Amino acid sequence: MRNALALAILLPQAAPPNPQDAVIRKYLAAQAAALEKDFLPGVKSAADFEKLRPELRRQYLDMLGLWPLPEKTDLKATVTGKVEGPGYTIENLHFQSRPGLYVTANLYLPRPARGRTPAIHYASGHSPRGRDGNKTAFQDHGIWFATHGYVCLVTDTLQLGEIAAIHHGTYREQRWWWHSAGYTSAGVECWNGVRGVDYLLSRPEVDPERIGATGISGGGAATFWLAAADERVKVAVPVSGMADLGYYVAEDGVNGHCDCMFLYNNYRWNWTTIAALVCPRPMLFANSDNDRIFPMSANDRVINRLERLYAHFGAGDRVDAMVSVGGHAYRSDLRRAIFEFFNRTLKGDVAPVADPDTGLNADGKQRHPGPELRAFPDALPEDQINTKIDQSFAPIGRPDLPAADRFDAWRNDLVARVRATSFGAWPRGQAADEISASQPLPVQGATTSEEGLQVFWRVHPGKAPERNPLLLVLEPGEPLDKVPDWATPLSGEASIVLVAPRGGWTRKNPPNTVERSMALLGMTAESGRVWDVISVARGMLPPPHVAGRGASGVIAAYAALHLPRIGAVTLVDPPSSHREGPHFLGVLKVLDIPDALGCLAPRPLTIVGGKREAFERTAELYRLAGASDKIERR
Repeated sequence: MRNALALAILLPQAAPPNPQDAVIRKYLAAQAAALEKDFLPGVKSAADFEKLRPELRRQYLDMLGLWPLPEKTDLKATVTGKVEGPGYTIENLHFQSRPGLYVTANLYLPRPARGRTPAIHYASGHSPRGRDGNKTAFQDHGIWFATHGYVCLVTDTLQLGEIAAIHHGTYREQRWWWHSAGYTSAGVECWNGVRGVDYLLSRPEVDPERIGATGISGGGAATFWLAAADERVKVAVPVSGMADLGYYVAEDGVNGHCDCMFLYNNYRWNWTTIAALVCPRPMLFANSDNDRIFPMSANDRVINRLERLYAHFGAGDRVDAMVSVGGHAYRSDLRRAIFEFFNRTLKGDVAPVADPDTGLNADGKQRHPGPELRAFPDALPEDQINTKIDQSFAPIGRPDLPAADRFDAWRNDLVARVRATSFGAWPRGQAADEISASQPLPVQGATTSEEGLQVFWRVHPGKAPERNPLLLVLEPGEPLDKVPDWATPLSGEASIVLVAPRGGWTRKNPPNTVERSMALLGMTAESGRVWDVISVARGMLPPPHVAGRGASGVIAAYAALHLPRIGAVTLVDPPSSHREGPHFLGVLKVLDIPDALGCLAPRPLTIVGGKREAFERTAELYRLAGASDKIERR
């Protein structure tokens, strides 16, 4: 017994459960269920959907970081080598979807040539092949298509291509500024696909009216991105490429996927709406029954929604689901179904496919060694921007300064735009500036900011309680029972109310489940914290002066921006850009922190510390508002 006791003492003890984990996961699951409850509820006919389509397409591209659409620059397509096989030729090539953004690829062509043929854009999935690029893992598909009368372009992805870049910005790399910039690697994959179609259409061998797209896993998702964005794709066969929010969020499915699988859901879509943009073009929704990262429960929900939508177009026969028995991989029956679907829809050929494994050697392995298929057989291009494309891909907004007599209109427009872009997940039917105060706050308590979430606060009485209280926004984990030393001088002897907005859940990097799930719901942790501060400030008498340090100071400022009854704002050591935080979805498409602070004019604003030169713009905005005396910089 003594030895057993000693062993128990020596063994590491499991950490007690974090109560915030259960709270936040229940909240996220409820949010996902609310978005997935209805699928295009106002659509009762094809005409209803067609009325929505232009705005849905704009929103979709915006959520990918592709609105307004980038300029289509010269592809500078270059063939760097050829490989001959029985009945096919492979051209190793690269093109630039933007200047310096290289896409490495293999083009599979029938040999001998057959005139203008249908063409397939094949998006590669997550199959690391190092310097050879992941395109080499899917060469058997290119060979099958070429030997059966198709041109097939197999492209590398950004992260797993010959020029290795980054998909995992928020999954692993802590690049949370991607959220603020509205940048997602899914947007790059979509744009590379669009330019891949441009390249196919530049080839004399291709029939422009018969373009298809397919791929598995990450390539399945990329097939959705491309087909939803580009109607030149006439047929889509995504394989194991989409689930829904019920799985990604409520069941933690986001854990198994990298950032290229997701857009930022600013407009709070039912996730299947992405696939709906393909309707009524032919689509085969393919999956496997034991795919752990694309489970059948989600698969069934997605295809049921799509079948109902296609039925409105009288096109129920154009959408179908194919389910193979097994895990996350290709098998003969999957290949056969894919090839037969393309034959039927692009060639009018209804004959069974008897050779679905053509393209593989007899041992089931790939036919060509990877180095043989490199677009860059030797050195990589020095002018490539693949490895830093996240710095420049999404357009950044910088508002022009207003005329002095137009400041109010300028401010109101910016506040409305940032509200729509970054704070669309705030509770509806509840105005941020609605005053709910009827009496002073008690000493401590909690306010329900959203169903399932409470924000805790505590009042620390001052020597002059009749003055407007100082509402101090804490960082997650900071205690409510002690006023930070740096904050005491800010109060002017008024009472200080410490508020602890949402946070404190367990964070594991990777896969950063909570924060990445939030982006799929149209929110970030920080945008929720702004609402938490608003929820408390709305209930305070007299109205507060708000303050915070670092990112929390900016959160306090955004609360004031949306709640006019807040009288004054103080920021201590604020970041100068949303690239540093706090992060709100797509906020940098509209404005940055100095502009947001300028929109507070003419309310009193104090900035303590921070980069003085960064806030010269804020001071200029206060001058244009006729409120230069209301801004103080220490």
